[in-house]
Amino acid sequence: MPQPEINDRVGSAATNHSSPPSQEANGWYGAIAQPSNEFACQALPIIAGQIPTGLRGSFYRNGPGRIGRGGIPVGHWFDGDGAILAVHFDRGGAQGTYRYVQTEGYLAEQQVGKLLFANYGMVAPIPWWQRFLNTDLKNCANTSVLALPDRLLALWEGGSPYALDLKTLATIGADDLDATLPNIPYSAHPKQDPVTGEIFNFGITYRGTTALNIFKSDRHGKIIQRKAIPLRGICPVHDFVLAGKYLLFCIPPVRLDVLPVLLKTKSYSESLRWQPQQGTQILVVDRNNLEIVSRSQVDAWYQWHFGNGYTDRDGNIMFDLVRYDDLATNQYLQEVITGNPQTKAVGELWQGRLQPETGKMLTMQRVSDRICEFPRINPHQVGQPHRHVYLAIHRRGVNTVKETFGAIGSFDYASATMHEADFGAGKYVSEPVYAPDVHNPEQGWLLITVYDATAHQSEVWVMDAQHLDNAEPVCRLALPEVVPLAFHSTWKPEQPEQ
Repeated sequence: MPQPEINDRVGSAATNHSSPPSQEANGWYGAIAQPSNEFACQALPIIAGQIPTGLRGSFYRNGPGRIGRGGIPVGHWFDGDGAILAVHFDRGGAQGTYRYVQTEGYLAEQQVGKLLFANYGMVAPIPWWQRFLNTDLKNCANTSVLALPDRLLALWEGGSPYALDLKTLATIGADDLDATLPNIPYSAHPKQDPVTGEIFNFGITYRGTTALNIFKSDRHGKIIQRKAIPLRGICPVHDFVLAGKYLLFCIPPVRLDVLPVLLKTKSYSESLRWQPQQGTQILVVDRNNLEIVSRSQVDAWYQWHFGNGYTDRDGNIMFDLVRYDDLATNQYLQEVITGNPQTKAVGELWQGRLQPETGKMLTMQRVSDRICEFPRINPHQVGQPHRHVYLAIHRRGVNTVKETFGAIGSFDYASATMHEADFGAGKYVSEPVYAPDVHNPEQGWLLITVYDATAHQSEVWVMDAQHLDNAEPVCRLALPEVVPLAFHSTWKPEQPEQ
């Protein structure tokens, strides 16, 4: 796929980030209000502290780099063009680069300088009679990343991943994972077993009936097993749990009002309906043969993300999630692109305990009342018992509708305590990522991108994962451009020398 020059400012609407946007808005909005500028791989200066000697590998973060084009905003934060930040840590320091994913839709819109395609939160911004001819959804490649041994995959909810070069982030092209994904989406939250290297993921298809397509891949990303499981109704699924020998799917009671989508008068997001009477469906799958172990239904809740799962000594599935009472969170995320959200959406950390053979929910309890999102764990513990869950949380005392996350939390199940690092007024954080130390298995580092609204600049902070309370960052790295608040990240450890 052709690559533009790295200094191409991606269209006439791009703005230099030397000063914050002039319009009045909440501080965090300065990070997303203007299209982000790419930058080539370069050394990142240290502002304070030192890079830990055991931090060796690459940190990748994905999220919308621009939320409009030609003066027209997209319909939802999920519709923005994906852009990847990479920070490579080695013995020489840290080098960073930031690139847009050169999807077909991105290149087509860049060429004409305007939005062309329908997406999750918008119908195609063209005359209504032309929408029936232009049926493509733009693959935004903007949600998450999966680092394979030979390439980086930019992941999205509704289509194939895009492959990128691990070092330069140059786009290689759409990746069909060895031609095993004929028009089946490969979703944004794969889970990799740290022992076997197996990668599990899924994709939802709507072709007369709704199917949950489950994939098992080897460590190189090649799909080696696939299973399609029918679901009731047209319903979204965003994440799942790997727990020992099981895969757990919690399918919220959200259904699609199909007619306005078919008539192209409303977007997919606008046509979602919260139907709590349907209850949350629980689906337990055997990870070895991808066969259903149990189906059940419990009281309604909504979740975007799970932290982790495992089986306890009694064989029950333990899993943690950020739980919402309803679908208000989707409306809130739509309002984010205005800089002035109005909808209250409260997500809190909960833990469930489920009997896998029957699907019976034995317990479901809130473990912290702090409003939070983006739960992450040590990647060496995926699918296994864990003690800590790391999250982005709100600072105490802020307006949780108008403000976004300004602190990082570590919930300790052993002490039932939330430890936190408050980054201070005017500083905003994205999802924390745990990077194990290459020298000390008991030590880990949290990597966080931070937007400083006062200075209108972005940084990468390294925190000591074991000592968050009132802690200063171990290291602060300056980024040459503002990098927007983003969605999901991954850590790829340095490969041992042969």
